[in-house]
Amino acid sequence: MKQFYDRTTELAALSQIDEQSKEYACFTLLTGRRRIGKTELLRHFIQDKKSAYLFAMRDSESDLCSQWQKTLEKSIGLKIFGTVTSIADLFEQIMIFSQGNHFVLVMDEFQDLQFIAPSFFSKMQNIWDSYKSGSKINLIACGSIFSMMTRIFQDSKEPLFGRCTHHIHLKPFTPSVVKKILADFNPTYKSEDLLCLYMLSGGVAKYIFLLMHGKATTKDTMISYATNMTSPFLIDGKDILISEIGKEYGIYFSILKLISQGKTTQSEIDSIILKNTGAYLKNLETVLGVIRPVKPLFSKPESRNIRWQIIDNYLKFYFRFIYSNQYLIELGQYDLLQEKIHEEYEVYTGKTLEQYFMEKIAEEEAVTQIGSWWNKKSQNEIDIIALNEEKKAATIIEVKRQARKISLEKLREKSVEFEKNLPGYQITYKGLSLDDM
Repeated sequence: MKQFYDRTTELAALSQIDEQSKEYACFTLLTGRRRIGKTELLRHFIQDKKSAYLFAMRDSESDLCSQWQKTLEKSIGLKIFGTVTSIADLFEQIMIFSQGNHFVLVMDEFQDLQFIAPSFFSKMQNIWDSYKSGSKINLIACGSIFSMMTRIFQDSKEPLFGRCTHHIHLKPFTPSVVKKILADFNPTYKSEDLLCLYMLSGGVAKYIFLLMHGKATTKDTMISYATNMTSPFLIDGKDILISEIGKEYGIYFSILKLISQGKTTQSEIDSIILKNTGAYLKNLETVLGVIRPVKPLFSKPESRNIRWQIIDNYLKFYFRFIYSNQYLIELGQYDLLQEKIHEEYEVYTGKTLEQYFMEKIAEEEAVTQIGSWWNKKSQNEIDIIALNEEKKAATIIEVKRQARKISLEKLREKSVEFEKNLPGYQITYKGLSLDDM
């Protein structure tokens, strides 16, 4: 049996919801980027429960109903006499059945139902409202296209707005889990191997297990796997974002490429693209969830001292090395692509290492705020500041790949300007390197 890693918090939440659904109907929305492990989590959760797993394939509505009918009878004992050709009619039968029966119903790739049966969501609203009283259903709607799932459930103009009773957003594995998985597959791994795995996957389950099961457990074998002719790492970035953005992705991809290359302010991006990209940046942030604005710690809300950051490590890697060098892939020059990655690897992974330590500190230590700082001239940059505001304690951290390059004396000097924000704080200075991963 395949080992299942972590997800203890999410499993506990799902179990709590399941207990509640024995008394009254629950409708849970499960979101998270593609490849994050939503389906694996749900399959693990329902394996010992009375449950039905329905996958919304883009089939004809009548064919999908026929498949689902068989699944429902086999898994939860719902027998429907005659042929049902409408998903809404089938859902009504499910809700009637739930009046005297408790079970879990998972509807995966939920967002695709709007293409299979365009009027289903409106009908589902009426059916849910009509039958939820007295129902003991634990309904879980799961979807992989973030923007569509957000619109379906959080846009006040949509029929299912306000119908969910719970929302779980699945995040990538934490650094400690990534480390455990790598140790299981390569007990003698080095810090460089861990950093490379984090760079390529960012904790996304599918990417980790593609590498591990492909016996790519060291830095060099991981890069080799990721740049192989048949590697999903070469195409997944485009596939994921086109499913979110649609065919008009040109400017969005140009923006992401520039951010991945270190052009992180809107003024830099505008000057290269030669247009105001404010609306595109906002969409990438709020609608698509792909980037986030980063400000110096303690910035005022109205501060325009903003740098844009791609949230997802794999997408950073994709736009920095794959999308930017697409011509090499089209020419079949995979060895040259590998060479480019190796040439720029040390410089590129400097920022990756900073992000790793931010997540590690947030996971393991008692912090109330964590971030970076730089002044208005983009000088005296501090890599990481971890605060415990209750104890009035601050840790100011310099991150370098090599420990010998860390100077705590220089760190103290460039921190003088920032420390004006910390009256009465006990301040600790620290250096972190590959040795501390």
